[in-house]
Amino acid sequence: MEKTQEIALTEMKKSVQKLGSSTEKFGDPTLMRFLIARSMDPDKAAKMFVLWHKWRDSFVPNGFVSDAEVKDELDDRKIFLQGLSKDGYPVMVIKASKHFPSKDQLQFKKFVVHLLDKTIASSFRGKEIGNEKMIGILDLQQISYKNIDARGLITGFQFLQSYYPERLAKCFILNMPWFFVSVWRMVSRFLEKATQEKVVIVTSEEETKNFIREIGEETLPEEYGGRAKLVPLQDVILAPLED
Repeated sequence: MEKTQEIALTEMKKSVQKLGSSTEKFGDPTLMRFLIARSMDPDKAAKMFVLWHKWRDSFVPNGFVSDAEVKDELDDRKIFLQGLSKDGYPVMVIKASKHFPSKDQLQFKKFVVHLLDKTIASSFRGKEIGNEKMIGILDLQQISYKNIDARGLITGFQFLQSYYPERLAKCFILNMPWFFVSVWRMVSRFLEKATQEKVVIVTSEEETKNFIREIGEETLPEEYGGRAKLVPLQDVILAPLED
């Protein structure tokens, strides 16, 4: 670790203590995510960390969101977890044509936490390091107006930005229809510059080749040019963590 990073981490830990919280249970790789998300500013990173910690304790008091808490969302079978990319990132696929705007926003928010937690945890090898990232694939194939959920998309990205800093490696958007362009334009206003830079709207043949290459044919589902079958999120069983 560079000397400047060590200094920033030390300052961040002091700032967290001043704010009445503690970094004791968290390793440096976790804290570094917050520093990177706040341009290595220790005070801003500390504030972000404390807000995240309070949110996590109140919104996810058991440490995880169970399948039973988000049954309605899981029943749509719209999220798939495909294993690891070439760079070792877990790959999550969202089939937007199977999604409908939720009537229960609290359950939807819990579902966002459930799918992000499970996707990230699927890359753990015995224990969490703290710097694991994920790749999202948003497939807009065959969507109609009834599937459009700008509010849901904004919620997902805002959770990533506020509560899962530096967890997103890349988000590929496939098969965007013309009528979704204005929706995406509105959603992207809520994205920080760093998040926008991780979003790739795949349109050209060259972008498709790069997309397949980056994910890897072993992990990518057949319908996108790979050799894998789609695996629904709820069918994935995670290995238990080491003590």
